[in-house]
Amino acid sequence: MNTKITGKIIVVGDNIDTDQIYPGRFLAITDYKEIGSHCLCGVREDIAQNFPEGGIVVAGRNFGCGSSREHAPIALLSMGASAVLADSFARIFFRNAVNLGLLPVICKGISRHVKDGQTLTLDLDAGTVTIQETGETLPCEQLGDQAMKILEAGGIKAMMRARLGKSSLPTATDKEES
Repeated sequence: MNTKITGKIIVVGDNIDTDQIYPGRFLAITDYKEIGSHCLCGVREDIAQNFPEGGIVVAGRNFGCGSSREHAPIALLSMGASAVLADSFARIFFRNAVNLGLLPVICKGISRHVKDGQTLTLDLDAGTVTIQETGETLPCEQLGDQAMKILEAGGIKAMMRARLGKSSLPTATDKEES
């Protein structure tokens, strides 16, 4: 995983719940590109269409609250997000994001320092984010070693596949066949 990530940002507010990130009416969709096209439409309909590939979502407090649906981080990844920086995250969303390979970073106060369209550079090693347009650098919480290992592998499933040396995770039928 690249320890420095630079991208243009979209800023959303406080208490953005999983239904705003990926509304329930789209849950039957299985095509990742189409899933990404509906991301954050509960906040504003045009966000996904205008989101820059590799961009960063910046949020206020309690991002990802609500249901524990994994569709929310999947939608963000499918939209092209490289990371989500927020003042704080709902616990289940944070864990789902890590497990699915989406980088969530707590950066207290970030939402008060940035505007839509600015460019940020996140330095995971230093635990900082720099606003390119102003040069301002803010501290971010660093992720634990295990979370970083999962993210570096591309998510928990990819990590387990690599650990087991298999192209897919074991299933109940695998046990019966051995």
